[in-house]
Amino acid sequence: MDWNDLRFFLTVARTQSLTKTAAALRVSQSTVARRISALEGSLKTRLFIHHQTGYFLTDAGQDVLHYAEEVEGKIMALESHISGTDMRPAGKVRLATAMTLASHLIIPALPRFNARYPDIVLEVITGINTVSMSRHDADIALRLVRPEQQSLKIRKVGRIDSAVYGSKTYLERHPAPDDFPLQGRGVITWEPAYGHLPSARWLAEHYPNAPSVLVATSLVAQLAAVKAGLGLAVLPEFIAAQESELRIAIPADRVFSEDLWLVTHAELTASARVRAVADFLVEIVAEAGLRSSTC
Repeated sequence: MDWNDLRFFLTVARTQSLTKTAAALRVSQSTVARRISALEGSLKTRLFIHHQTGYFLTDAGQDVLHYAEEVEGKIMALESHISGTDMRPAGKVRLATAMTLASHLIIPALPRFNARYPDIVLEVITGINTVSMSRHDADIALRLVRPEQQSLKIRKVGRIDSAVYGSKTYLERHPAPDDFPLQGRGVITWEPAYGHLPSARWLAEHYPNAPSVLVATSLVAQLAAVKAGLGLAVLPEFIAAQESELRIAIPADRVFSEDLWLVTHAELTASARVRAVADFLVEIVAEAGLRSSTC
């Protein structure tokens, strides 16, 4: 069996498309089809069912997927280990994080990072729901949820406090008593598919009957709505602090906080490039006032 055939198999399994696989691997669609056919021939079994909506794994394909991902992980771990022995802070580093952290914390600080480490190319991946550290999709991650994998090096580097905010104008136009801070005020809420998010859960638990003036699917949209004077929203303090027109309606000690975790591969601890990125992330987290007393 050719490892390259497994690469094609994994990409088709993940994209469910020959066209997307061809684009991702920079080959022709016929090459993808030929590789899949070769793999099915060597295994003497059908791995995919071709439907008009895409390519879907058969039961045999699901079994192959499990083993293929194990092989992929071991190969990537070997590649990371070998590249991690280079003590020069140079090369590409893949950083996985939330869009919020990328936009409001990391990217604004990158000019300073680039000046300090001109030979490091940072690749920021914000689609963290599809990023697997165990598959080595990223070299390092800054996350709000602590991973469970034992093979990863995990370090708590800070804490993000959230509070309820409104624009200065909105709060002045809609005064409310301190004991009932949402009285006569509307809130920007999350679309039900995002109900698992801490801010959505907090609102549902503490103010289930608060009138929604806007339903959004991103923090960027919620922030824009608050700035526009539409209503109140739960926002991270470090982001709201960057907006001079925002005011606190409910302070953080009455809302919630989230721990911030730095995640790396154990075999990359000797890598100068990964260590440089990790140290820089810890630095900017501290500068943003997000460091907790237990870091």
